[in-house]
Amino acid sequence: MRYISTRGKAPSLSFEEAMLTGLARDGGLYVPETIPQVSTDDIAAMSGQSYEDIAFTVMRPFIGETFTDDEFRNLISKAYADFSHDARAPLVQLDQGHFLLELFHGPTLAFKDFAMQLIGQMFQLALGRKRERVTIVGATSGDTGSAAIEAFRGLDNVDVFILYPHGRVSEVQRRQMTTPAESNVHALAVDGDFDACQARLKDMFNDFEFRDGVRLAGVNSINWGRVLAQIVYFFSAAVSLGAPGRAVSFTVPTGNFGDIFAGYIAKRMGLPIADLVVATNQNDILHRCLSGQGYRKGTVHATISPSMDIQVSSNFERALFDAYDRDGAAVSQLMDELSKGGFDVSQGAMQALQDHYRSGRASEAETSATIADMLTRTGELLCPHSAVGVNVANEMRDPAVPMITLATAHPAKFPDAVEAATGIRPPLPPRMADLYERDERLTRVPNDLEALKTHIKGLIRA
Repeated sequence: MRYISTRGKAPSLSFEEAMLTGLARDGGLYVPETIPQVSTDDIAAMSGQSYEDIAFTVMRPFIGETFTDDEFRNLISKAYADFSHDARAPLVQLDQGHFLLELFHGPTLAFKDFAMQLIGQMFQLALGRKRERVTIVGATSGDTGSAAIEAFRGLDNVDVFILYPHGRVSEVQRRQMTTPAESNVHALAVDGDFDACQARLKDMFNDFEFRDGVRLAGVNSINWGRVLAQIVYFFSAAVSLGAPGRAVSFTVPTGNFGDIFAGYIAKRMGLPIADLVVATNQNDILHRCLSGQGYRKGTVHATISPSMDIQVSSNFERALFDAYDRDGAAVSQLMDELSKGGFDVSQGAMQALQDHYRSGRASEAETSATIADMLTRTGELLCPHSAVGVNVANEMRDPAVPMITLATAHPAKFPDAVEAATGIRPPLPPRMADLYERDERLTRVPNDLEALKTHIKGLIRA
């Protein structure tokens, strides 16, 4: 299995090389050269299997010779050992034909744990046997940062720096990043929004002297390993509802397009998926684009679903790459146009996107109303991101096809929004009940590339 860049100018890499590299040197994102197929018999055989066994079957074709079968099974087992639910990603029924996929039972209460815990294990093994060190720099709108810090803290061969937008994440999200005491992890509060954090991260990867000097690695969803691990729960959920014997649909609340793209890969692998619905908040650039209005950056508005407050969705580049028949030059031109404000999608590419994706948006009022309504009708307490998904799913689902909405975070991560909608302040799980009492450790930094590089170089351990 080889991995190629969406911009067509970087050399192809093995899985291990693509995982440890993150962003391609031509600025593109790595994708598999070919998509492995899973037979209907293999999908049917997943019925009744553990999440870990399904994960091995789904991901094994993508990793090539990077890990042996025994090594990979062991990595998967370690990755999910600390999840608080034995099913790892359980389904809860909301209504006739509508199900919630709970992805918040990991150590940081968000879906990012499914990928980050596995990546942490893979990095540790790969770097340990090579006797190499890397510097991981990530940008987060809230959940990626805490999941990365949790996965990598205390590791001897990794230094981790997480950029997050100052004042634009929830208090729980912030404290999950700033309270770990290990000396190899660092939370950097950037003066700017998430798009600014993500832009500075890409600037660092494109500064080859800095990149090579600190052995820069990335664990944002630009890293293919992140997308790979997220493919698994699409399979486990669909099989629970009868796949491959019947098709199911998914609604995914998303800002950076990584989670919905994982669903697309699952579909390409052979999972019978009817609809993939992109659910956005009022920062609805993805919905506008998929509705034929072009992809044009606007102002990022702060919302009660802050992890989706994004105008530049990195993983959308992967979707465009396939929509433009894997033409790297065409994608490069689009990304150049995006740097100047935006672009129009060609008619053929738009049709290709709409063949796989539908979309909708939820306002702030609709999001709050959905949180209240779901509590009243089902007893389920939703985080605002999950509520965006449920609201859009209710509008767009086909009663004849089961709909699975991804619940991307625990409601306790956003207690203010949940309390405002319901009058109930969701408590943190017992294992992190003292989060508000822990000492915080963070550095506020300007939205300036040189200042960030200097700060990072000064803290890297020898």
